[in-house]
Order: sequence, then C-alpha cells, then structure tokens
Amino acid sequence: MRRIICFISLLLILSNTAYAYSSNPKDFINEMLGETINTLSNKNLTKEEKAKFVEKVAVENVDIEALGLYTLGELRKSAAKQALEKYQESFKKYFLKSLTSRLTDYSSSKFEVLSADKKSASYTIVNSKISPGDGSPEFKIDWRIYTKNPDKPLIRDLIVEGLSMARVQKEEFSSILSSNNNDINALINELEKFLKK
Repeated sequence: MRRIICFISLLLILSNTAYAYSSNPKDFINEMLGETINTLSNKNLTKEEKAKFVEKVAVENVDIEALGLYTLGELRKSAAKQALEKYQESFKKYFLKSLTSRLTDYSSSKFEVLSADKKSASYTIVNSKISPGDGSPEFKIDWRIYTKNPDKPLIRDLIVEGLSMARVQKEEFSSILSSNNNDINALINELEKFLKK
C-alpha cells in the first residue's frame, strides 16, 4: 500500500478550499499548488490544523467516490449495495488518513504547471513538474482533471512519469481481491486494518 500512500500524499499537495479556485483546469491546479504549499509551510499551524485542512481539501477537490469505484474494478458492478456502501465509507476514511499521514512530505517542494491538454468536454490533463525540497531529482506529474461540471473541476488521477496512480491502486486492490475469492469484505478488512494503525 506504499504506492497508494504516495499517490494520495501527492494529491494532498494540490488542494485548499479556503479560496475559490478557477474553473480553468490549468489555473485550478496552479492556484491550489501555491495556496497549499503556503499553508503546509505555515509554522504557526499545528499538525492537527494542517490535518483538518487536508481533509477538507480532499473532500472538496478530489473525486474520492469515483476513485473508490474505479479502484474496486469490475466488482463494483456486482457487489451488494450494502457492501459497496461500506467499502466506499472505508475507502474514504483510508484515503483521508493516508493524506494526513504525509502532511509535510512536499511542503518545501517547488511546483511548476507547464501546460494543459483538453482531451474532451469532461477531461483535461494538466502537466506539471515537481522539484522535491530534499534534493531528489525532479519528476513530472500529469493531473487528470474531471470537468463534467465546468464550474467545479475535480482531481481524478495523477500520472507520475507516465504511471497512473489510480491504476496502480486498482491493481493492488485487485491482488487483494483475487487472493480472497473476490470477497469485497476482505478488501474492506484490509482498509480497516490500515485505519487502526
């Protein structure tokens, strides 16, 4: 699950809801990057305050429900409604805990939004690069922005150096499911174990 946490921690960096961000996908990412880095770098805020900030950001700017359904794979079509609701609830908690556990990982990084490519009326890919503050090599991230509601863009995926983080998470969940006869409850149990750590 380390890869999932990496994906989620990157999402964390991009979101702040204290400010009404642009509906233009490129500006949306650029504005969130600046505001979020400023907030995470603020030494006057406690870790708890930053955690609450991150949770609010994720809930309002990341399409957590769609991400949860995508990572469940085909099982989302056949799972019982009650089990699916329980999975979504556990996934959301898992997602938010993962975000808050990596609060400062990228607070000293430098981000640059490079370009945007509108793929359809519903999706735009925003290209960026990140220079980590710890001196690690810079890397490219493409943000998949869902724009079905043109006034409220949502982050649906990150593509880090060509690798979709949502797909990586889906494959990890698929491995857990295939080892447990596609029992959604086994996946829920894994998520719950993570939440108890």
